[in-house]
Amino acid sequence: MKTTNFTISLLGFALLLGSSFTAAQTVAGTLLNIQHEWASCQYNLVEKDLKISCLEKVIIANENALKITPASSKLKIWLAINNSSLAGAKGGLGALSLVKKSKQLLEEVIAVNPAVLEGSAYTSLGSLYYQVPGWPIGFGNDKKAEVMLKKALAINPNGIDPNYFYADFLAQNGRKKEAIAHFKKALLASLRPARPLADKGRLQEIANKLKELEN
Repeated sequence: MKTTNFTISLLGFALLLGSSFTAAQTVAGTLLNIQHEWASCQYNLVEKDLKISCLEKVIIANENALKITPASSKLKIWLAINNSSLAGAKGGLGALSLVKKSKQLLEEVIAVNPAVLEGSAYTSLGSLYYQVPGWPIGFGNDKKAEVMLKKALAINPNGIDPNYFYADFLAQNGRKKEAIAHFKKALLASLRPARPLADKGRLQEIANKLKELEN
């Protein structure tokens, strides 16, 4: 009887493990699709209405994916990124509700899994803090921005995104020499084979920023 129970337990464990792998693979595949669609919206579309429409569709896909796997920190981060990007595309005070949603999602991730996606929650929240207006309009705060961005760099010191956003923050605060150093460090980051369009777009942004700072 003990042997039979042990065999059943092993079978149950195998089924559970298989289910977990399937769920993980599903999230990974869905996440990559969302990342690709975001990059296409962000870097292939210039016309405002087209970009807004594109990002809105990605957000719907992202939200639907989260309904299936609501505990996924990776999908939460990307929903925050998509909402923030849509806010940037729309502009104006109407975008504040979107960035507030992003902030809440990122704080949820940081509370339970701050190192996921190489600290991207810290990078994204830091970028919100320095780009969103401060009180009484929004929650922008340069001190909090620098704390978040430095935490992202502590996790992923050579990454293209944490160095880019920290450099951008420094540039906006008049710290030109430091900004140039981090932009150049971002240029040296290893490329992400699964995300060629995102890397191409980010590298072009870095080149543009450096040109502004060095002229």
